Amino acid sequence: MTTMMSNVAIVTALPRFQDYFRDIENIEFYSRLMLTLPSFIIAILAPFLGHFVFKVGKKKSATIALLIFAITGSAGLYLEQIEAFLLSRALFGVAVATLMIVSTSLVGDYFQGEARHKFMGYQSAFMSIGGVSFVLAGGFLSDMDWRLPFGIYLIGLILLPMAIYFLYEVPKEQIEQKEEDIIPTNLLGIYFLAFFYMLIFFILPTQVPFLIIDHFGGSGKIAGSIIAIAFLSNAFGAITFSKLKKKYNFSTIYLIALFIIACGFTGIGLVKNIYFFYFVTPLLGFGGGIMMTNVTAWMLSKTTFEKRVKSSAYLTSFLFIGQFFSPIVFHPLVSKVGVQNFFEIIGITLFTIVLFTSLYRKFISNS
Repeated sequence: MTTMMSNVAIVTALPRFQDYFRDIENIEFYSRLMLTLPSFIIAILAPFLGHFVFKVGKKKSATIALLIFAITGSAGLYLEQIEAFLLSRALFGVAVATLMIVSTSLVGDYFQGEARHKFMGYQSAFMSIGGVSFVLAGGFLSDMDWRLPFGIYLIGLILLPMAIYFLYEVPKEQIEQKEEDIIPTNLLGIYFLAFFYMLIFFILPTQVPFLIIDHFGGSGKIAGSIIAIAFLSNAFGAITFSKLKKKYNFSTIYLIALFIIACGFTGIGLVKNIYFFYFVTPLLGFGGGIMMTNVTAWMLSKTTFEKRVKSSAYLTSFLFIGQFFSPIVFHPLVSKVGVQNFFEIIGITLFTIVLFTSLYRKFISNS
C-alpha cells in the first residue's frame, strides 16, 4: 500500500484541490504536478537512496521512511501554500522510493528459489490490492472534503510498530552460503524491460478514465470500478507467476504476459459497449501482475547480497521513470488518433513485438 500505487490515493481530490487554489496562476499545471512529482523524485533519487539504505541498514531505513511517508503524505490535511504542498510531495517520493528498495531487497534476503517466487507473487498482489484500497478510499473521502484523502497516508504510523517488531536484518554470512552459485550479471536488459512494462501498464489509469467518461459518457463511479477490477486482476496475475515459473523461464513468462496485455489493449480498442470494459481491462491487469512479479524476481535471481539493495534501487528508478513518462510519451499519439484507436494501435504493436521476438528466439535456438 505504501509503494507502487500509493500516488493514486489523491487522484479524486485533485479537481477540488484545483478549485481551492483557483486564484493561483498555472494551478492546472501544479495540480497535475502533485501526482507526477513523487514519481519524478523516485526516478531520479532511487539509485542514490540505494547507497543510503545499504549504509544505514534496511530495517532502520524502513522505519525512517514510514515516518516520513506518514508526515509528508498527510501534510495536505493542513497545508495552505502551494509551495509547501509540492515540497511535501517531493519528500513523500523519497519515502516511497526507500520503501520500494527495502521491500524488494528484503524479499531477496528472506526467501530463495521457489519460496521467493511464491512470496513475490503475494507481494505484488498486495501492492495491487493496496492500489484498489487507496483509489476507493480516496474517492469516498474526497466526496466529504478534498483534504481527507491525504489522511490515508497516516497508515504509515500504523505500519511503523509492525516494521520495528517484525523486520530483521539477515546476517550476510547466512545469505552468502545460499547464494554461492549466483553470478552477478549486467541488469540493464531487465531494467529496460521493467521500464517498458510500466510505460505501457500506466496507460491503464491515465487513459482509460478519459475513454470511459469522454467517449462513452460513463460516470466517474463506473470508471473507478473498472480500474479497481483491473487492479484486482493484477493481484491474481501476480499470484499466478509462481505457477508459470515452474514451467517457463523468465523471458518466456515476459512474452506470455505481454501477449495477455496485447489482448487487453486490442479488446479496449474494439469495445462498443461500456460494460464490455469489465471483461477486457482485467486482461491488462492480469498480464501486468505477471509481468511486474516476473521482472522483480528476474532481477533478484541475478544479484548477490552486496548488490541486492543497489540493484533494487535501480529497478525502482526505471519503474518510476516509465510511470512518469507514460502519459508524456503517448500524448501525441492519443491526440492524433483518438483514445480508443490509440488502444488498438498499441495492442497490435505489442502483438507484433511478441511475434517477432518469439520467431527470433526460435531461430537462435535452432541455429
